[in-house]
Amino acid sequence: MIVNSASDPILCRYFPSFLDGPALDWFCSLPADSISRFQELAKQFEDYFAASAIYLHDSDYLTTIKQGPQESLKDYITRFTKVAMRIPDLHPEVHLHAIKSGLRPGKFQETIAVAKPKTLAEFCEKVKGQIDVEELWQAQKTERSAPSKEEDKSRDSKKAFKPVPRLL
Repeated sequence: MIVNSASDPILCRYFPSFLDGPALDWFCSLPADSISRFQELAKQFEDYFAASAIYLHDSDYLTTIKQGPQESLKDYITRFTKVAMRIPDLHPEVHLHAIKSGLRPGKFQETIAVAKPKTLAEFCEKVKGQIDVEELWQAQKTERSAPSKEEDKSRDSKKAFKPVPRLL
């Protein structure tokens, strides 16, 4: 509408049709006849919602993302990737360096240090394999900690036994 040289009254009248939620609530709370020009409306809108602007991190922020002591590799990679995807023009080498440096010390970090993946794709292949291993360990751990049906039956039968007092 601005490109087509729409007048201020037209811009002001159509502006709320593009709003919803809190932005529409804000617009409806404006006193009647308090805005005379679209530039005024736009400025008030920007001032009111300036704190809601999306903050984009830069690539330096990635080096602060570390894998937690109990965090699975899958969860770390997912969390890291969510942030990395919001960084415009992220260089693949910076991405690779940051994701590797955030790994928790341990066998997988040592494997990566020895393998020295040169691309993000190579690193991701190693990660996929390690995630499979972690998920297998977790499944086995869960399987071992869950009692079998036979153990449940034997426990139930033991619970059902009630000693009868003997009379002398």
